[in-house]
Amino acid sequence: MNAEPKISIRNLYKIFGAHPERAMEHVRQGMGKTDLLEKEAHVLGLQDINVDMQAGEITVIMGLSGSGKSTLIRHLNRLIEPTAGEVRVNGKNVLEYDTLKLRDMRLNTMSMVFQKFALLPHKTVAENAGMALAVRGNSKDEIVAAGRKWLARVGLAGYEGHFPHQLSGGMQQRVGIARALASDSEIMLMDEAFSALDPLIRTDMQDLLLELQKDLHKTITFITHDLDEALKLADHLVILKDGYVVQQGEPQNILLSPNDPYIEDFVSDINRARVLRVRSVMDKDGTYEGEFDGDVDVNDNLEHLISISGGDTYRTYRVMSGSEQVGVLNMKDLVKALVPAHVEQRTVM
Repeated sequence: MNAEPKISIRNLYKIFGAHPERAMEHVRQGMGKTDLLEKEAHVLGLQDINVDMQAGEITVIMGLSGSGKSTLIRHLNRLIEPTAGEVRVNGKNVLEYDTLKLRDMRLNTMSMVFQKFALLPHKTVAENAGMALAVRGNSKDEIVAAGRKWLARVGLAGYEGHFPHQLSGGMQQRVGIARALASDSEIMLMDEAFSALDPLIRTDMQDLLLELQKDLHKTITFITHDLDEALKLADHLVILKDGYVVQQGEPQNILLSPNDPYIEDFVSDINRARVLRVRSVMDKDGTYEGEFDGDVDVNDNLEHLISISGGDTYRTYRVMSGSEQVGVLNMKDLVKALVPAHVEQRTVM
C-alpha cells in the first residue's frame, strides 16, 4: 500500500473561453469536446482528471498535440487556474494558496525544466544553474558554488564560465536540469524537456535523468508526446486524449494490456522486445523441475533474453533479483508477449 501521494489531482477540469463556468454545466451534462466548441465556442482542455503521483517516482504524462498534457502540468504550480477540481501537494490543496504561499511553493517545492531551455543569455552557465538561489537572495558566491556543484553532476564541469550561446542544445538543456536540481526542490516538472534535441542527444539526456534519479529520488512529472521516451522513463504512465485520461498505470502493464483501441494503436509499433522486462512476462509462482539454462535479471529486457538464448524457445531461465530467485521464465512465454494483444484477438477471430 502506497503512502499518501506527493501530488494528487482530483476531478480536475479546465475550460477555455469567456464563460467557463456556464460551459462547465454543459460538460457535466455530458457535452463533449467537439460539441462544446461548435455550440458554445469553448475549448474543453481537461476533463475529470484523477491522477496520483507518488514520492520518488517519475510520472509521465503523454499524448499527442492537443491532448492536454502541457495544460495539465501547468495546473500543478498554478500557472493555469482550473475551472473545477483539486490539486494537492503534500496533502494540501494548492488552489487555496494565497500569493505568498504560491510563491513559496514555486520557489522551494517545485522546479521546472522547459523545452526551450529558458537560459538567461547575459549570465554565465554557473549563474544560470544557480538562479533559484539568486531569486532567494543568496550571495553571488553561494549562487556560483551551487551552480558549479550541479553542473558537475550533469557532466558540465569546466563550462561554468561559458555563456549559453557557447553551448550546444544538449549542453544547454543540461544547464536547465542543473538549475532545477540546484533549487533543491522535492518536485521537478519537465515539460517536453528533451523534445527539441536530436535523437542521440535526447537518448543521452534520458539516460542522465535516470542516472540522477537513482541517487536523488525526486518526484518528477515528465511531459512527452513520444511513447518510447515515456516507456523508458515512467514509473507511472498517464495517457491523455482530448483532455481526458484514456489509461494509466505501470508502463509494462499498459503495453501488455491496453484497455482501449486508441492505446492499442499507440503501442502497436513499439519494439516490445526492447521495452518489456523479464519481470512482466515471468511466472512469479512457477516451479521448474529440470535444469535451468541460466540466470537472468528481473529487469533485463526481452531483447537481451532473445540474444543470450539464440532464439531457442525450449530454454528456461531462473529469474533473479540480486541473490534471490523471484520467478521462472520460459522462452515460449516470452515469444507470446512479443505479439500485441489485439493482433492475437484478430488472429483467433
